[in-house]
Amino acid sequence: MENNTVKDRIIYEDNHIIVINKLPGELVQGDTTGDITLADDVKAYLKNEYKKPGNVYLGIPHRLDRPTSGLVVYAKTEKALKRLCETFRQGNAKKIYWAITDRAPSKPEGTLVHYLMRDSKKNKSYATPVEKNGSKLAKLDYRLLAASKSFFLVEIDLLTGRHHQIRAQFAAINVHIKGDLKYGAKRSNKDGGISLHARQISFPHPVKKEMITLTADPPHDVVWDAFMSAKPAE
Repeated sequence: MENNTVKDRIIYEDNHIIVINKLPGELVQGDTTGDITLADDVKAYLKNEYKKPGNVYLGIPHRLDRPTSGLVVYAKTEKALKRLCETFRQGNAKKIYWAITDRAPSKPEGTLVHYLMRDSKKNKSYATPVEKNGSKLAKLDYRLLAASKSFFLVEIDLLTGRHHQIRAQFAAINVHIKGDLKYGAKRSNKDGGISLHARQISFPHPVKKEMITLTADPPHDVVWDAFMSAKPAE
C-alpha cells in the first residue's frame, strides 16, 4: 500500500518553496465545504518537521481542481509567493498534464482552440468555437501516448490556464476524462476523483532564478498502473 502522508509526497523542497504530489479529492486551499485542505496538512508538516513556533506561513500561487491529482507548488515565504504569482500570471510556467480518456481525439496529436464561458453557479465551463461576450481564449496541445482496450492516455501541454480548461475542451470534442461525470463521463472513479494528473511543471525558481522541472507519478489505481507499467514515451 502506498504511503499518502504529505512527507512521502514531497517532490521538491527548499527554503523558499515546497511542491507536493496532490491526491484526487484533496483541496489545494479552503473553500465553502470547510474541509481540511492540503495546505493545512503541509503547514502541519512544516511546523512538526522544523519545530516552528506559532503560525506557519504558506502561500498558494496556483490551484488544481479538487478531483485532479498531481503537482502543486506552495510558497514558504512572501517573497517567493509574490514572484511565483507573477510567473503563473504571465504564463511563464510550463504545465504538462496526463489524462485517461474514454476515446481518442480524432488525430493522434494536435491543438485545441476554443473560447470558454464560465458558469459560476454550476462551477462549470463551456467551450465554444467562436468568441462570445465574456468568453476567454483557451488553447492546448495534445498527443496520444498509449491505448488499452477501453481507455486512452493523452498528454496535454496547457498553453492557457482557464477554469476547467482541459475538461471543457475535451468534452467539446466528445472526449471525456475517466471519472469526470460533470463533463460527460459515464461512470465515476472509486475515489471520487478524475483521471486528470498534473504530470510535469517547469518554472524559474522564485529566488535562485534557475529553471526547475519537476515530474510526479499519477495515483495508484488499476488503469493508471497499467499505463505506467507499459512505460509510455515521454
